[in-house]
Amino acid sequence: MDGTAGIETVFRAEYGRAVSVLVRFLGDIELAEEAVQDAFTTAVRTWPETGVPPSPAGWIITTARNRAIDRLRRESTRDARHAEAARLYAPHLCTPDAHAPDAPAEEGPVRDDRLRLIFTCCHPALAPQARVALTLRLLGGLSTAQIARAFLVPEPTLAQRLVRAKAKIRDARIPYRVPRDADLPERLGGVLAVIYLIFNEGYTGDPALCAEALRLGRLLAALMPDEPEVTGLLALMLLTESRRPARQGADGVLVPLPEQDRSRWDRALIAEGQDLVRRCLRRGRPGPYQIQAAVNAVHSDAPTAAATDWRQILRLYDQLMAMAPTPVVALNRAVAVAETESPATALDVLDTLDLDRYHVLHAVRADLLRRLDRPAEAATEYARAADLTASEAERAYLERRRREIDPTAM
Repeated sequence: MDGTAGIETVFRAEYGRAVSVLVRFLGDIELAEEAVQDAFTTAVRTWPETGVPPSPAGWIITTARNRAIDRLRRESTRDARHAEAARLYAPHLCTPDAHAPDAPAEEGPVRDDRLRLIFTCCHPALAPQARVALTLRLLGGLSTAQIARAFLVPEPTLAQRLVRAKAKIRDARIPYRVPRDADLPERLGGVLAVIYLIFNEGYTGDPALCAEALRLGRLLAALMPDEPEVTGLLALMLLTESRRPARQGADGVLVPLPEQDRSRWDRALIAEGQDLVRRCLRRGRPGPYQIQAAVNAVHSDAPTAAATDWRQILRLYDQLMAMAPTPVVALNRAVAVAETESPATALDVLDTLDLDRYHVLHAVRADLLRRLDRPAEAATEYARAADLTASEAERAYLERRRREIDPTAM
């Protein structure tokens, strides 16, 4: 693994871990993030010449810790700051698994550093979207542009939310601490949203993010086994992930769900996800993640695309719209309407949705227009969807579709 490629691999795999470990030791989210970014900047400068170290994650954490201590010492104007830097200095902390003797004690129900950081950032004093955005930035190392795309908002708007969230933590002196049992339920919604957005970002790009989201989902399910929405989210991710082997062709182009080779789906993940869906149904406390998991379970039950029970899927989306009437849910419901009623009826639904920045809206609209034999309009929508997506596999698929109906398209 050469230096440049190694840095990218380590960043994707270890950024969130490094930040969460540093936050636990420093007790300061902003200082921890800056220290980890500084460590990666140092790696960019030195690893191409020296090579990737044997323990790259440990190197990043140790370097970040030392940078933070140096900064505290430089900025110290009082003995207390010197004392804090001295307390943090632990020469034997050279791997991510080592523990300083005077580090904060591991107390409370949440033991995993990254899961703890999610619960910390999902403090009720922060606005709900700010909680999720900040955690995605710290834990997933996602760029502002990536997070803005996930929220379907302009990048400057998202950047301001991040600035305000950090200022709120600083000015309100929101502590980094292990959440108590009583803190968990009121923070759960934000935590679930963060994990699912990490998974979605990985599903269209980096599989390592999907693996991390599934790991966190399993930890959360073990921590809160009586919360059906936790079970529902884990089931949703498992059933979605089960289709990954069939989602791209040999040429790297996206293969949409109706065209996938279902023999390539991961049957073990499907069985696990369906079992969790059945557990949710027995509890009789439906929620948005459980319903979405049930939709995916219906898809996984169908041996062929033609055998899909679209009427059951439409009923599930009707239930979901009653709970969470968002434009994205309405868009997904419109796909089921196209199958159970007509593409024209579904197109009428799409025309009411304010999702112009969402590439999926334009992709679905293009498909409906193609089915209605309106090729010129469909080609325009395929082009718009291709411009908006950040996934190369999706872009290649959309451009291929556009060329099928407009051979002159380049």
